[in-house]
Amino acid sequence: MLESTKRNRIHPAWFAAGVTFLTLVATAGFRSAPSVLVVPLEDSFGWSRENISLAIAINVLLFGLTAPFAAALMERFGIRQVVMTALTTVGIGALSTIFMTKPWHLIALWGVVVGVGTGSMALVFAATIANRWFVKKRGLVVGALTAATATGQLIFLPGLSALATNIGWKSVSITVACGAFVMVPLIFIFLKERPSSAGVSPYGAPLDWTEPEKSKTNPARLAIETLKEASKVKDFWYLVGSFFVCGLSTSGLIGTHFIPAAHDHGMGEVTAASLLALVGVFDVLGTVFSGWLTDRYDPRKLLFIYYFFRGLSLFLLPSILFATVHPSTLVFVIFYGLDWVATVPPTVLLCRQILGPERTTVIYGWVFAAHQIGGSAAAFGAAILHTKFGDYASAFYVSGLMCIVASYYVLRIGEKGKVEISR
Repeated sequence: MLESTKRNRIHPAWFAAGVTFLTLVATAGFRSAPSVLVVPLEDSFGWSRENISLAIAINVLLFGLTAPFAAALMERFGIRQVVMTALTTVGIGALSTIFMTKPWHLIALWGVVVGVGTGSMALVFAATIANRWFVKKRGLVVGALTAATATGQLIFLPGLSALATNIGWKSVSITVACGAFVMVPLIFIFLKERPSSAGVSPYGAPLDWTEPEKSKTNPARLAIETLKEASKVKDFWYLVGSFFVCGLSTSGLIGTHFIPAAHDHGMGEVTAASLLALVGVFDVLGTVFSGWLTDRYDPRKLLFIYYFFRGLSLFLLPSILFATVHPSTLVFVIFYGLDWVATVPPTVLLCRQILGPERTTVIYGWVFAAHQIGGSAAAFGAAILHTKFGDYASAFYVSGLMCIVASYYVLRIGEKGKVEISR
């Protein structure tokens, strides 16, 4: 009878995934906040779009560069400790921005402090939880946790935009800080460190499963040594290059400049933020479905489809936006939403095959760093192109072309050996 009860109760892995989902929702809200501040900060301080975009670019860059070290820290000191420290850092950084008076203050606080804090969680947090708590359904879980970034965008963007427009930009900083501080006790109380902490094996683990030994390696050394070994594998560079393009074409370009671009064409900021949030709605569906597909089909072919059609959509964007919301605008929003971070589940799976499953999260941390380097390049580069040409069209075209190129190279992953699809 007791065994039957144990079999029927919900596995603790799903609770760990649920707490992680909520944390990533909040983190996504923190990360999306700067995109609604571009125009208000221009109006309040007279700062140039390039100066503001530079702060966002640094935020995006550090969001990625922190990831591999955060993954190593999670292996060495534990997920809970790293995530709680990161949330506290975000809260302090965001709250401090209400006192800023110069562009370098924005760079130091939103760029550096909030960038490092959010980068210490983000998708390496999702990958670590999925890798540690799940054997079966891993692709689906990665997809669902990745979708949390879109859900956060969906929840926060219209509200933050309305706050910035109706109350002032400082209200956005205060809201983000409060959200970060509230999450700290929730992590402390509800998130278990690993399956053994709950007295179980990972979900779907075989009967002979044994828990990997806790890493005793210095986190920085583990991250650097993993990079050195991975850099000798050609497939690693294909993943790095493709994820660079992924970041450039999503968080860097659309995530940062969609609202300012729409504003340039006469669209209201709240309307533009709502459209970007709608991208988040469809991203939830697309990313979860991508996780389901990744558990069943060749991840390389999935990546080819995602990058190729994303590139085509970016070529069409300048001709269909932005002055009014019409059917072609909504078609773009729906399609781009479905494709936004659908690349993550197949990319995480392919990372497992570079140096083995034990170092998946650190490998993914470095690949994700490339994602954010691409995002940083687009966040600042698009602002420069906007200043030079007066609009964002050239930035959309360059990004679209790079997506098409990436779609070719992802098919070359595993050329010298079969990619393992089974789970």
